[in-house]
Amino acid sequence: MNQTDFIKYSLENGVATLTLNRPNVFNSFNREMALALQDHLRAIASDDSVRAVLLTGEGKAFCAGQDLAEATGPNSMEISEIVVQHYNPIILLLRQLNKPVIAAVNGVAAGAGANLALACDLVVAKESASFIQAFSKIGLIPDSAGTFFLPRLIGMQSASALMMTGDKVSAPEAVQMGMIYKTFPDDIFENEVKTLAERLAQMPTKGLAFTKQLLNKTFQHTLEEQLQQEAVYQQHAGQTADFKEGVEAFIQKRKPNFTGQ
Repeated sequence: MNQTDFIKYSLENGVATLTLNRPNVFNSFNREMALALQDHLRAIASDDSVRAVLLTGEGKAFCAGQDLAEATGPNSMEISEIVVQHYNPIILLLRQLNKPVIAAVNGVAAGAGANLALACDLVVAKESASFIQAFSKIGLIPDSAGTFFLPRLIGMQSASALMMTGDKVSAPEAVQMGMIYKTFPDDIFENEVKTLAERLAQMPTKGLAFTKQLLNKTFQHTLEEQLQQEAVYQQHAGQTADFKEGVEAFIQKRKPNFTGQ
């Protein structure tokens, strides 16, 4: 299997689907898969035909994090270098991508796999899926922005507990905690995820991108600074073709036809 095979890519109805494809090792990351995912995200960023992204896993798991066999071999990279070269660029690419990204967690999401999901804009999961901050079980710290996103999602106390104990969280528990958006029954999961992704792909893409950029900044700003940024981005949004279409559709009492422009 060459590098390109580790990520399955498809584009349909404006939705780019990226599928982590190492099911025999629960889609754990090796170098080739990490670099392939980076390449796909960079390509998607400049592809106007993509208006939403769906990230999921092949087989029974979403992602089991780092492939430890690669990380502990005689010629392996330092763990810190794996983080810097593999995971950090992926997280930054996800957050900088001016399109909504849905993590469709189809099974266990552990370690870097869990934090990869939490870095996406929306996280939905099968009812049977689970999330594990597995790092403490092998003496490591949570990476892939876990220490950034998880406390913001569920609070410091709960994040500390999950990261230190390594306890498994079921998908329904994750919804209750505010860690993820929602779950779907396993038998209708794929259809529900497709419907959600296509719904986002038909929305005003630039407006969603501006919203994402504002959310990226919210925790570093004062209230006054964030209000100023909202005014700036609202000016940008008001100049889009989709804003004009949305207003016209509202006045004409019809469904808007957004083009992402």
